[in-house]
Amino acid sequence: MGRLVINHSTNIEGLIPILQKLSRNINIRTITPGVISRVRGRSSKLIIRLSVKTINGYKAIARKGKTAQEIFISTDLSKDQLKQMIEIYNNK
Repeated sequence: MGRLVINHSTNIEGLIPILQKLSRNINIRTITPGVISRVRGRSSKLIIRLSVKTINGYKAIARKGKTAQEIFISTDLSKDQLKQMIEIYNNK
């Protein structure tokens, strides 16, 4: 079971419950929400997409409305496996 690091006082609305469910997977070591920024486009609902591979996992981007937040996921899962898990929790 992974660990969810909550080191920011603010997160995108609805993001933490999804990350908590994701962190329950045995193959995920750590999930760390990162910087929040403003973006040009609009996303009507919360969407999490994988971005790039990092040294020990992947970076993902969560978007809702005009706000985006980085998420760092430390895992041994492949990109396709992690993408499938994220899609399952995105649609719930």
